[in-house]
Amino acid sequence: VRSLAGRSAEAAREIKALIGASVEKVENGTGLVDAAGRSMQDIVVQVKRVNDLIAEITAASQEQSVGISSVGQAVAQLDDMTQQNAAMVEQSSAAASSMSDQALRLLDAIKVFSANGGAEVGAGFPAQNRASIGVR
Repeated sequence: VRSLAGRSAEAAREIKALIGASVEKVENGTGLVDAAGRSMQDIVVQVKRVNDLIAEITAASQEQSVGISSVGQAVAQLDDMTQQNAAMVEQSSAAASSMSDQALRLLDAIKVFSANGGAEVGAGFPAQNRASIGVR
C-alpha cells in the first residue's frame, strides 16, 4: 500500500507539473493570440490609410486631368485667335496696299490741277507720307 501511495503521490506531482506546464503554454498562446490580434488591427488600419491615400491620389489626378484639359482648350482658343489675327493683318495689309494704289491713282488724276499758286499737288502731306505714296 505504501508503494502504491508513493506512486500515486508521484503521479499526482507529475500531473500537477503537466497541468502547470499546460497552463503556462495556454497563457503564452493567449499572449501570442493577443499580439497577433493587435498586429492584424494595425494592418487593417494601415490598409485603410493606404486606401485613403489612393483615393486622394485619384482625386488629385482627376483634378489635374481637368486642368490639363482646360489648358488644352485655352491653347486651342489662342491658336484660333492667332489665326484670326493673322488673317486680319493680311486683310489690313491688302487694304492698305489698295488704299495706297488708290491714292496714287487719285494723285495722278489730279496732278493737272495746281493748288496754292502753283504748289505741287500733295504738298500738304507730310514728307514721309508723300514719299510713301510717290509724291515728292
